[in-house]
Amino acid sequence: MADCLSQLTLSQSPMASLTGAATSSRIFPSASRARISALSSSSLSPLSLSSSSSYSFSPLRCLRSSPLVPHVFLNQFGSSMSTVAAASDPAQLKSAKEDIKELLKSTFCHPILVRLGWHDAGTYNKNIQEWPKRGGANGSLRFEAELKHGANAGLPNGLKLIQPIKDKYPGVTYADLFQLASATAIEEAGGPKIPMKYGRVDVSSPEECPEEGRLPSAGPPKPADHLREVFYRMGLDDKDIVALSGAHTLGRSRPDRSGWGKPETKYTKNGPGAPGGQSWTAEWLKFDNSYFKDIKAKTDEELLVLPTDAVLFEDPSFKVYAEKYAADQEAFFKDYAESHAKLSNAGAKFEPPEGVMLDDVAGEKFVAANYSTGKD
Repeated sequence: MADCLSQLTLSQSPMASLTGAATSSRIFPSASRARISALSSSSLSPLSLSSSSSYSFSPLRCLRSSPLVPHVFLNQFGSSMSTVAAASDPAQLKSAKEDIKELLKSTFCHPILVRLGWHDAGTYNKNIQEWPKRGGANGSLRFEAELKHGANAGLPNGLKLIQPIKDKYPGVTYADLFQLASATAIEEAGGPKIPMKYGRVDVSSPEECPEEGRLPSAGPPKPADHLREVFYRMGLDDKDIVALSGAHTLGRSRPDRSGWGKPETKYTKNGPGAPGGQSWTAEWLKFDNSYFKDIKAKTDEELLVLPTDAVLFEDPSFKVYAEKYAADQEAFFKDYAESHAKLSNAGAKFEPPEGVMLDDVAGEKFVAANYSTGKD
């Protein structure tokens, strides 16, 4: 993968646009156009469940696939994209996971892949029975109609990263691929193995995307009430809220998108990836319980603490779990793995109904990249 890394250009800029829509039929054959995901550039609203840096890249030689279409062609082709509307092929899922691991090694895109999976799943409403109106992990996030929601700003870059793998494995649904990428990123960053199942069915058109406003905000007037409103709607509880918040141990927030965080800190000025932003933890590509330790300590002004982070140690019910996780990483890992799986499964439609399990084993724990933490 070393030769692949040399081709990456990691930056905050959106995907370069090609001019002249009339040239699309010559550049992109019909077979390629049918696989194109809707990508857009948009502005970030206050929270991303796992806010991360922006990644843009040149196509990887190691992932041979059709080219990605710039957003200038979205309106023309986004609504006609074909999908796989059946259970994903287990063999292709396993191969896709290996390619995701290689992608993570070369781009350090763990945070944005976690966020991609979370935001596709986090639209679930347990009070709506009908699929796909109820939301959940159904691949709807690939459409421009949903990508342009304020809370999803920056996620077109995550979709660009994962699209070559989708092209390579057409027998894997987008819904499964997003969740596979998210769980694999957690595991490869040193986190717990998530008890995942697959076989999620994709929605087929942007008309099936959920309305905007189902994802959480970072700075609501009443953070505890807001978190409960959003996560209870998904059928999750206080333990799930606190455990899932622990994924902020990965990634950074950029003020030019979310309005939160510093433009740069000693922990982010040298990357990896596009430099800048403010992280919740010093080693923001390592999954551990430092998020809870750092919020509790509040001794490092270089680290980010959002209102929805601080409330975990202020609300009496949340505090029970936050204190537990700060003291016991094993307990955090156990609860996080369960909550992540619940989030990934809730609302999804599986074929077969019981889902598909992969009989792989957890790989070696991730060793944080060798980058400056500002402590030297």
